[in-house]
Amino acid sequence: MAEKSRRKGERAMTKRGIRQGVTVLLCLLAGLLLVVGIYVIYVFVTYYRLDDNLTLEVTGEASEVPEAGERYRAVSYNIGFGAYGPDFTFFMDGGTESRARSPQEVLDHVNGAIGEVREADVDLMFLQEVDVDGTRSYHIDEYQLILDQLGEGREAVFAQNYDSPYLLWPLSSPHGANQAGMATLSSFAVDSALRRSLPIEGGFMKLVDLDRCYTKSRVFVDNGRELVIYNLHLSAYTSDGSIAEEQLEMLFADMMEEYEAGNYVVGGGDFNKDLLGNSPEIFGVSGKEYTWAQAIPAEVIPEGLAVMAPLDEADPVPSCRNADRPYGPDDFVVTVDGFIVSANVTVEECRVIDTEFQWSDHNPVYLDFVLQP
Repeated sequence: MAEKSRRKGERAMTKRGIRQGVTVLLCLLAGLLLVVGIYVIYVFVTYYRLDDNLTLEVTGEASEVPEAGERYRAVSYNIGFGAYGPDFTFFMDGGTESRARSPQEVLDHVNGAIGEVREADVDLMFLQEVDVDGTRSYHIDEYQLILDQLGEGREAVFAQNYDSPYLLWPLSSPHGANQAGMATLSSFAVDSALRRSLPIEGGFMKLVDLDRCYTKSRVFVDNGRELVIYNLHLSAYTSDGSIAEEQLEMLFADMMEEYEAGNYVVGGGDFNKDLLGNSPEIFGVSGKEYTWAQAIPAEVIPEGLAVMAPLDEADPVPSCRNADRPYGPDDFVVTVDGFIVSANVTVEECRVIDTEFQWSDHNPVYLDFVLQP
């Protein structure tokens, strides 16, 4: 009888232990779900977009007035927030890393990119993914680095297109909170500048893309017309790629309005579209489908504007690599960086500067152009 009572007591204790264990696990799970829920609310509540048609500050001093009939050069360069060396991989591209490996690497990469631009001897600079305060770039103000080295004798315009809450992914090394934008530097005197907000996807997808925009700066030309310069960075991480077409339609409509008013239009930036239309064939790489690397439909481009894709047919060089793995000869490469000009601008040359992706996952591209008298 005593043994039976003992076994019964042990069973009761075991059941209580199991119940207590389950209760603890349920409490831990509930706590985890609560933390996740609070974090999701935090991300959505702190998310915001800047208003459209924001006036941008023009800093620096430049006195040059462009002359019709003279040859000028523009360069566009996505500097990849100073993180990308040739062996850097990015988690959003299928790689593993989310931030630069060290503050020194940020400085090395940004200074290397600045050196490439300086050597190109340009009149207009369109720079993208310029961090001003980011976890991923160790809070180094890259825009100030650019101004310190390239700002003399030029005027500069900066537009924010990324100000994320603290992103906890990847868990091993979170992307963090980051503020970044696009910088335009001009040897010509800039009369005014404007930030235009582009359409983006809604829902969760808006959290993995930027606050997409383009900048529009006005420069007086010696013949009384205006040169309107655009710096752009279109969407990459979209669910179907159609948003980028809507962005192009808005941009082209704006540019056409300026062209039809008799002004010159020159724009440059990262389109996140295959500007060559058949980059895998040209560069001999896998034709894997990426929503961000599709061709621009010809019917979207209005008469009066031309998209200029940089290409040397004798020695083709891509402007961008997919950073899913360290750079190698078999990697997916594409030309997504280029320019848009109006029909009253003559293009003399448009090429990629081959850095072998030493300072970014992009190569700089340049355009030599003449404003028609």
